Amino acid sequence: MTPIKILWVDDEIELLKPHFLFLQSKGYQTTACNNGQEALLTLKDQNFDVVLLDENMPGLGGLETLSEIKLQFPNLPVIMITKNEEEKIMEEAIGAKISDYLIKPVNPNQILLALKKLLQHKNLIAEKTITNYQQAFRRISISLNDLKTHSDWADFYTQMIYWEMELESLEDLAMLEIFQNQMKEANRLFAKFIENNYQSWIVNETGPLMSYQILKEKLFPILKNKSSKTTMMLVIDNLRFDQWKMISPIIENLYHKEEEISYYSILPTATHYARNAMFSGMMPLEMQKKHPELWVNENEEGGKNLNEASFLKAQLLRWGMTSKMSYSKITHLKAGKELIQSLHNHQKEDLMVVVYNFVDMISHAKSEMEIIKELASDNKAFRSLTLSWFKNSPLLEILLQAKKLGFNLVVTTDHGTINVDQALEIKGDREVSTNLRYKAGQNLSYNAKSVMEINDPKAIQLPAPHLNSKFIFAKEHQYFVYQNNFNHYANHFRNTFQHGGISMEEMIVPFVVMRPR
Repeated sequence: MTPIKILWVDDEIELLKPHFLFLQSKGYQTTACNNGQEALLTLKDQNFDVVLLDENMPGLGGLETLSEIKLQFPNLPVIMITKNEEEKIMEEAIGAKISDYLIKPVNPNQILLALKKLLQHKNLIAEKTITNYQQAFRRISISLNDLKTHSDWADFYTQMIYWEMELESLEDLAMLEIFQNQMKEANRLFAKFIENNYQSWIVNETGPLMSYQILKEKLFPILKNKSSKTTMMLVIDNLRFDQWKMISPIIENLYHKEEEISYYSILPTATHYARNAMFSGMMPLEMQKKHPELWVNENEEGGKNLNEASFLKAQLLRWGMTSKMSYSKITHLKAGKELIQSLHNHQKEDLMVVVYNFVDMISHAKSEMEIIKELASDNKAFRSLTLSWFKNSPLLEILLQAKKLGFNLVVTTDHGTINVDQALEIKGDREVSTNLRYKAGQNLSYNAKSVMEINDPKAIQLPAPHLNSKFIFAKEHQYFVYQNNFNHYANHFRNTFQHGGISMEEMIVPFVVMRPR
């Protein structure tokens, strides 16, 4: 194993021989320099893993040497050692991107700890992560057979998100592959759980909070507090729970999180159903019956998500809510920038709803554009792309301005997505719905053992396009492909993010209440 090479720069270098001997015994190779100029020349001739730099030296001082090192070798870690505890000195050093600093006198163990923290930090974390997951693996496997309730599954899913994000940071992907197999098994059992319980949730209302209940139970109590300022409800379409975990630390710099819960999207986990259910406070069959002018069936022409504001107004009136509200849907960059400019005009409203469609657009584009397939090739890349978008999007500026205006914030979504990899052959006529994770229509032919089959849509409060229509839902990582040109379309849609079916990623989604800091 190649020893770690240290360059130690100090004008009293002869006093440090005991430190050098100690570090040598621990496997480190140390080179000494007694001034900044000599250090810079040495760095040009040799490669080092880290520099230990005295702050107070004659000639080219520590801070000046630090500036030159960072200019010429920007990625080389520097630990500054100083007698001076003045705040200004520390601020200058930290501003110059030192990796750590120590206050003289230092003992050998302090140096060793700083080096381990800096140079072996990643390896130590990796070893600890692997050990922890190995210990957790058996507990997770056993617990899968003990998940009996919707709360059990929601808690389990958030636990699995934690492990996925921990394991994906490792260079050795063996543990992540084991996790992914465990997650597939979990989704197989989750699908069975949904098949056994979903209908009773809808009929008896004995299940979790679902799309059609979430606003009444969680948003309206906030609006009833008349002393409260404007509440912005941000609905990021298609936002998975793991994507929320990626962007939430940034939002929490602006907002204090008061409550974070999960709720279940209704089936199909698609915008036409889930988001309309959220805004209307009704299941789709009731929407069709009570608001035929707003509901658009699967087999009918026209946009199916154009009446969300009307559905929301009707729900507010139904529950006696007289809240003054506005509704904005952001589907492109220009609309986001325009909302930033007009945000102050919403200060007298009780509720400001903002539907942001970017994550949904990534999902759909991944099915059609090769460059998006490269950028979002798996869950890790999809999360990373979401984070990168969020940091540079008008949405972050909208939240910053909303915080300055004192708006309360609710962040949620309508459903999530899952990366599909197993094509299921299906046959049907032209009027069958086009979604890859569910199908609605008549004259469907498929392998009944591979799907969740609903022969009577009314049993789960779904409108039937025709008298003999049925719904079928893909489970786990499956997706439907028609028999004609099967191989072409199976390959085209494999490893894309889809929604509409049954998986933890699609059904268990976040609802977060926040207050400005």
